[in-house]
Amino acid sequence: MKTVEPIKFSKEEMRDMVRRVQDYFDAELDQELSALPAEMLIEFFGREVGAYFYNRGLRDAQAVFTAKAEDVADLIYGLEQKPGGR
Repeated sequence: MKTVEPIKFSKEEMRDMVRRVQDYFDAELDQELSALPAEMLIEFFGREVGAYFYNRGLRDAQAVFTAKAEDVADLIYGLEQKPGGR
């Protein structure tokens, strides 16, 4: 089995995620959260529960792929010709 590398986010992506976490803490928990604890929280969730989200995404992608493959199979079946041209 292939080892999966940790996801690396750009500085801009991390800055946006930190802002969103800070906004959530402020709006929903009425707590101020500085950038470093917000980034640590993001890294914690990514490490500890990120695999659940990743695996769900893989299952969703597989379901889409399977549905499209079935569509192609149906289209191919529709192209089959009957012997004798009828």
